[in-house]
Amino acid sequence: MRNRIPLIVGFLLISAIAIAWGGPSIVKAQDTTPAPQAPLRTITANGSGQVFLTPDIAYITIGVRTDGSAAAEVLASNNEAADELVQALRASGIEARDIRTSNFSIYPQQQYDPQGRPTGEITYVVENSLYVTVRELDAIGDILDEAVQAGANSIYGIQFDVANKEQQLGAARKAAVDNARQVAEELAEAAGVSLGEVQAVTTSSGGYPGPIYGMGGAVAREAAASVPVQTGELSFTVDVTMVFAIE
Repeated sequence: MRNRIPLIVGFLLISAIAIAWGGPSIVKAQDTTPAPQAPLRTITANGSGQVFLTPDIAYITIGVRTDGSAAAEVLASNNEAADELVQALRASGIEARDIRTSNFSIYPQQQYDPQGRPTGEITYVVENSLYVTVRELDAIGDILDEAVQAGANSIYGIQFDVANKEQQLGAARKAAVDNARQVAEELAEAAGVSLGEVQAVTTSSGGYPGPIYGMGGAVAREAAASVPVQTGELSFTVDVTMVFAIE
């Protein structure tokens, strides 16, 4: 009997140690999962800001188009005319950095009789177009005239712009934000709620390039010197979307 008592005590001691080191725990773990939050209530409003600017730069596509039955002869003729065009542009005050080739192509063109049936004759067409930046707008009319006299027979896309307009666009962005905030305040008042902090802002901008002229073929030769070029004003718009919290 005396031998059993130490054995029982030893067994209980070993069991207590096993429980302390890795046995099943009787303490219930606490749930640390955060309670779900109510979705943020918001008001979204759009606003616009607009500025009107006087253009101070223009971009023009001026080209030479030639055609004929022999591709090599047509190409040589076009190269000569294009070279004369570049020289005329340089002589009119256009810097080399403002003259860039925008398109060069050679392609065959099927010929048709008056009834619309192919004749079997092939004409080769060569086109060489230059993208020209004009920084002196008062000289556009003279530049077009000199280009046509040098052999240009296609003039497309006279587009006006403002070279440095970031400061003015900044004023348009501020006006757009003020407009969006005013709209949001009106919506909040109508809904009977209070406007909170701004949660998000997105913006986009665009402009109207102003007058765009296009002349091609024989029309260009006759019209370039007589067509008046009016720069007018350019309109630039900034759109803003703002998201406000509802308090």
